[in-house]
Amino acid sequence: MAGTKTKAKETPLMKQYNAIKTKYPGALLLFRVGDFYETFGEDAVKASKTLDIVLTKRANGSQKEMELAGFPHHAMDNYLPKLVRAGYRVAICDQLEDPKSVKGIVKRGVTELVTPGLSLNDNVLDQRKNNFLASVYYHKEKCGVAFLDLSTGEFMVSAGAEDYVDKLIRGFQPSEIIYPKPNRDWYGERYGTSFSSFALEDWIFSKDYGYEKLTTHFNVPNLKGYGIEELTEGILAAGAILYYLDETEHKETNHIKSISRIDENKYVWLDRFTIRNLELIQSAQPDGISLIDTINQTLTPMGGRLLRKWMVLPLKSKPEIDQRLDVVETLTTEDELQSSLRDHLEKIGDLERLVGKVATSRVNPRELLQLKKSLSQVQPVRDLLNGQKSFNAFHDLLNPCEKLIEKLTEELKEDAPLQLHQGNVIQTGVNADLDDLRAISTSGKDFLSGIRDREVERTGISSLKIAYNKVFGYYLEVSNAHKDKVPEEWIRKQTLVNAERYITEELKQYEEKILGAESKIQVLEQKLYTELVAFAHSYIDAIQQNARVIAQLDCLSCFAEQAQSYQYCRPNISEEKIIDIKEGRHPVIERNLPDGEDYITNDLYLDNESQQVMIITGPNMAGKSALLRQTALITLMAQMGSFVPAGYAKIGLVDKVFTRVGASDNLSRGESTFMVEMTETASILNNLSDRSLVLMDEIGRGTSTYDGISIAWSIVEHLHNHPKAKAKTLFATHYHELNELAKDLPRVKNFNVSVKELENKVIFMRKLVEGGSEHSFGIHVAQMAGMPNEIVIRANEILKHLEKEKLTDSDRQKLEELPPDSYRDKQFQMNLFEADPRMERMLDILRNIDVNTTSPVEALLKLNELKDVLKGS
Repeated sequence: MAGTKTKAKETPLMKQYNAIKTKYPGALLLFRVGDFYETFGEDAVKASKTLDIVLTKRANGSQKEMELAGFPHHAMDNYLPKLVRAGYRVAICDQLEDPKSVKGIVKRGVTELVTPGLSLNDNVLDQRKNNFLASVYYHKEKCGVAFLDLSTGEFMVSAGAEDYVDKLIRGFQPSEIIYPKPNRDWYGERYGTSFSSFALEDWIFSKDYGYEKLTTHFNVPNLKGYGIEELTEGILAAGAILYYLDETEHKETNHIKSISRIDENKYVWLDRFTIRNLELIQSAQPDGISLIDTINQTLTPMGGRLLRKWMVLPLKSKPEIDQRLDVVETLTTEDELQSSLRDHLEKIGDLERLVGKVATSRVNPRELLQLKKSLSQVQPVRDLLNGQKSFNAFHDLLNPCEKLIEKLTEELKEDAPLQLHQGNVIQTGVNADLDDLRAISTSGKDFLSGIRDREVERTGISSLKIAYNKVFGYYLEVSNAHKDKVPEEWIRKQTLVNAERYITEELKQYEEKILGAESKIQVLEQKLYTELVAFAHSYIDAIQQNARVIAQLDCLSCFAEQAQSYQYCRPNISEEKIIDIKEGRHPVIERNLPDGEDYITNDLYLDNESQQVMIITGPNMAGKSALLRQTALITLMAQMGSFVPAGYAKIGLVDKVFTRVGASDNLSRGESTFMVEMTETASILNNLSDRSLVLMDEIGRGTSTYDGISIAWSIVEHLHNHPKAKAKTLFATHYHELNELAKDLPRVKNFNVSVKELENKVIFMRKLVEGGSEHSFGIHVAQMAGMPNEIVIRANEILKHLEKEKLTDSDRQKLEELPPDSYRDKQFQMNLFEADPRMERMLDILRNIDVNTTSPVEALLKLNELKDVLKGS
């Protein structure tokens, strides 16, 4: 019928694409077509923006055009990381057949689904950080959590209250979190868009399913051997991770050999506020420096990753801490041992991730060479530690893997290429057939010349030629002048005007060899390489154990290195409830001082009996916050097993560290500075223990003065009078009224960070001294910050009036009686000089200058003198 449009049929290619896309609706599908990976529709729009590649349109058998964007297959390593870092789940669809051998549409399928938390690509991974996939399950205020780093095989699980699981997630900073769909609201409220996430069906988080998944994977009858048998919520979370691996086509998981429990009772409690406030692993400022940035002098990727874990999981066991400290002390006192150990560590690559690639059969020839070179350092390290008492445990656990090193040396070429298909990977002498094929491939011309010379001598045909064409391969060409000399066994294939062409059985056999040599070499090298990787498979356990030991040695050597370089001392770890620090320093601030400026050290003492709460007053910028932070950092470094930046430190084991330092609005979620402050403070007060260390800085400043003083006062009283927990507390405040608390509360002591007043200027001494401070010096700080002079002058007038009128009248009445703004008054100069005596000095200098007799040089000197006065020198 005229005018009727016939609906065009879907092309076979797009039919295949749509069928595969339907199976992975939440993923961006990279569809292999020939030498390109293509994206279509919405995926193409996303890919073109993220990868900055051209977006085009093409008809695809339907009336509607479809967006198209693609890139060459060999550029996958460049483009895939960009998509993953942008938060996309990427399904890689490859051709599963050789297009040359197939008629019609090539069979295709998804070979891997790469997500932010599941990647083995070096360009996606950060060497110094684990790439954790986290799984979290929440039910009736109980939480389970599991962490897997697919690249290393590290698998951990834990369970507990919401805040505990939250602390682990904030500490480990996973690249992706999976959770059950019924937890969507809970997850959104708690984490929002802080992490890449994916919701799974709730049946995946059932106990029977999770338990079976884990026991099947580890091939065990139960989970008692891993210490997680009763960890119900944790088992649900861990089982979901194994399911997710299957769903994302990550079938090779031989390197996930074990699952370990993160025991809440083994490590110091650090809530998310404390991890953030102390800037342990990330600075609050874009250009800031965290503690991990400062102290990380590890030499191996495994060591760098382990140090991060140690930082967010400090130990509570004195024997374990002392064991680490013993090693650090040995390394600090034996320079040759430390130097030799670090020389060997520097030559060791990423054993954890290399063996992960072996387990997943993704290791390339260069990486196998790197594995061999890294393993070759294990025996020298073992020899170095032999006989050293502190290192006995490390020495016994190291496995030299001699047979693997030997096999890799014998079979893998030292100059092997990056990719197997590039050839020339396997050593000569490993396989006779491979050697023959290589001889044919590399010496083809010589072989043909040999045949020609032999036939010339036998037949007397001096003009004999050997050549090749695609029609009938290699042939012998004889000119008509010599065709009567052609042997009977030669077979004529072609007659030309002046010559004839023949083939022989020998040429045919050689042709088969030489034409098939390259492809046969590739197949044979692939087979031999696969066998080599399979042999390495049997060493996965040993290599993983070596990696763990090397990582620990690297961390402890790092501690020793900084102890030597920056004069850190060994802390005395004690069961007593005491913190006694002499000449303490802030490890981060100290390293970043201007050249020539020394850090002002401070002593500090806290215990549960005589000095439980220190109220620290003093002006802003005097160093109160730095003192609070350095106390916590010294304590945490000590319980990590590190030496500390102090002259002496006795650290009574701390089980929880709480901080309320600084304020940051969460306005996007409707929370003010004060609300954030009170939320964090409530978390502290509800979780106190007898071994807690509490740091509070300027509590109550987010509300009115009277409210703030009242809240701060009651908090100090609560901390002092708590019936069960005498938490050691540093309480920095600008409310000088709190000094009164020391009169009635025996374990509260007043201290201040001293300043020196000189000619109406303030010099910050940054020294902690006994006694409370009576002034905040806020106006002086404002002046130093460059506040306009008229504002500083007016503030001084108001302050003096309020200080003079300390009556029972209300502040409103005092303010009503304030004198008028003298900055606009005729008395401006007098008040200006009173506020700033430098002006008087400058005028004196100017009055004494005789302009008529002053030379240009003298004028410049006077100008310089004026500048010095202005600077306050």
